Amino acid sequence: MQTGRRDLFRGALGLGAVALANSAASAQGGSSAVRRYVRFTHSGSTQYGLLEGEQIRPITGPLFGDHRPASSTVATKDVKLLFPCEPKQVLACGLNYRSHLGNAPIPTRPEIFFKPITCLQNPGDPIVIPPDAKNVHFEAEIVIVVGKPLHRATRAQAEAAIFGVTCGNDVSERDWQGGADKDLQWWRAKGADTFGPLGPCIARGLNYGNLQVEMRVNGKSMQKQRTSDLIFDLPSILVQVTKYMSLFPGDVVYTGTPGQTSAMKPGDIAEVEIEGIGILRNPVQQG
Repeated sequence: MQTGRRDLFRGALGLGAVALANSAASAQGGSSAVRRYVRFTHSGSTQYGLLEGEQIRPITGPLFGDHRPASSTVATKDVKLLFPCEPKQVLACGLNYRSHLGNAPIPTRPEIFFKPITCLQNPGDPIVIPPDAKNVHFEAEIVIVVGKPLHRATRAQAEAAIFGVTCGNDVSERDWQGGADKDLQWWRAKGADTFGPLGPCIARGLNYGNLQVEMRVNGKSMQKQRTSDLIFDLPSILVQVTKYMSLFPGDVVYTGTPGQTSAMKPGDIAEVEIEGIGILRNPVQQG
């Protein structure tokens, strides 16, 4: 069991992440401006750190404040990876790619909904299908990590408050969302435990407005599109949200999924890969 977990971890943060870092450096004109933060446990302690290839350099001080890298590192194979920040609030934007709309009209504003904090899941840990769920879909998404308090933000303030971006899987039970067993709200369709995998790292310094997002199930590509195709870009989403509610450092906002989705089954491996960030990999199991 331990070996399997480490294999998942290495896929999420190991050689795949190194290759992505190299490709991102080429696309962005150099790697020095791109930093990748992780949250992890090691020797019984939970810490934040900077990903440096197959090593993590812990930081001292607050992630969203004045922090410094330590002189020593730990190997990625020796740690347990966690979702990369601890939000007070988890929000999401729906219907944000034309390829996902089907016959629905194009929204005139970002359409926002909540996901509970309890939906978040670590890289490598399972997406658990509830016993009575029959139609649980993947949704690959780029996720905003907020780095500054925001209230009624201008576009410039929203841009400045984006600490970085990460990978997310907005897992959704379609029958509960809009099928025969539809609820009044999406509290369980989008918010069941483990329905919000997040990670493997927070990337800073990327051109998040033009990154490739891909969803794979058991190695087969199921979704692939660029963030330049978003109907509402990341700052626009934050502007809309903060007209009505405040956001705080560490809060996360899923930004919408492209194309079509389909059901996952126990035994599947779900992977969200975003250019320059890494691979978020989670097995699927029956609850």
